[in-house]
Amino acid sequence: MSIGTVAAWRERAARLFPGGVNSPVRAYRAVGGEQPIMVRGQAAFAWDADGNRYIDYVGAFGPLMIGHAHPAVVEAIRTAVEAGGPFGATTPAEVRLAELIRSRMPSIERLRFVNSGTEAAMSALRVARAATGRDLVIKFEGGYHGHADSMLVDAGSGAVTLSIPGSAGVTKSVAAETLVATYNDLSSVAAQLDTHRGMVAAVIVEPVAANMGVVPPAPGFLTGLRQLTDRAGAVLIFDEVITGFRVAPGGAQELYGVTPDLTVLGKIIGGGLPVGAYGGRAELIDLVAPAGPVYQAGTLSGHPVVMAAGEATLLQLTPDVYTAIEARADRLQEGLRRAGMSVARVGSLLTVFFRDMAPVNFREAKECDTLAFGKFFHRMRAAGVLLPPSQFEAWFLSTAHYDAGIDATLAAASS
Repeated sequence: MSIGTVAAWRERAARLFPGGVNSPVRAYRAVGGEQPIMVRGQAAFAWDADGNRYIDYVGAFGPLMIGHAHPAVVEAIRTAVEAGGPFGATTPAEVRLAELIRSRMPSIERLRFVNSGTEAAMSALRVARAATGRDLVIKFEGGYHGHADSMLVDAGSGAVTLSIPGSAGVTKSVAAETLVATYNDLSSVAAQLDTHRGMVAAVIVEPVAANMGVVPPAPGFLTGLRQLTDRAGAVLIFDEVITGFRVAPGGAQELYGVTPDLTVLGKIIGGGLPVGAYGGRAELIDLVAPAGPVYQAGTLSGHPVVMAAGEATLLQLTPDVYTAIEARADRLQEGLRRAGMSVARVGSLLTVFFRDMAPVNFREAKECDTLAFGKFFHRMRAAGVLLPPSQFEAWFLSTAHYDAGIDATLAAASS
């Protein structure tokens, strides 16, 4: 079967999907130009339907920490597919992956697998509301926790990329249950908790904000959230869909030494296949049916192929891997800074910001020169470097990004 050309596939997609895509950021509206049609990935590289090869810093927006088509993951998927399923019943693959996750994130005493990060965040909030008997939730400007109705208030990621203030179709009553605070500003959280005393079920946060570009937590910010939620009797939820198992073996909660009540996971625990999970203290997760009254279900949750891919991926992430990828990310960061760019990085996540200094919150992130970023993006793409098509997304390094690729990236950035 002929692969065809990028233009031909793009034309066919436009007749089938809204905007020609199945996720908004893929449309390249924020940077202008036309979307690529990708057909193959290997290690740190991806190829489009016209045969152009790119050094890939998109990495499926996070899960491909060991690169495309890693042999261990490919073999695990092949073995799982040949074994049949899904079965509509528990499999050993679910148990093994859950045990592996718990061993690396001790705050997760129990968990439930779902099929996306959106589903995981939505379910974690339901648990928090059931546990506290309260309705309100605090999130942060620019934080993205999937596209459940209540979480599209002041969202980052694709929503800010397309300048969509929330979403049509979200009712006012649902939106009113979400309060908004400023990332890295504990006083804004304290004010919301004080104004709505005894009414806030949870505070949900990306411990490293990575959907407004990479914005690290200020010293003491996450510890302060822990203290504020404890005093208010609210549940602290870390959305580690992006940071989980990427910024440290135990995620951001290990890196910063702050233990949440609930954790939301996705992306990497499926090795690039569709997955999510939420977990935390046993007494909270035991509220979920059939153990408790919080209903949540999924026919394909814990799919054996996805579980196998996730297990194979996490088993590759040894301490030596984190040391190596940290060194490569540091080398890329320093090279970009020498080229005169503002760069923010945590572990193998980084963003080049087109403003004088890297931002500390969403308001500052929105001050970036998005037109300048668009020009930079296309210059890099022409040089064979594929970046996320938005100023407000992270670059993702993998273990497959070796020195030669980093050198080529820095040469393109300096041209």
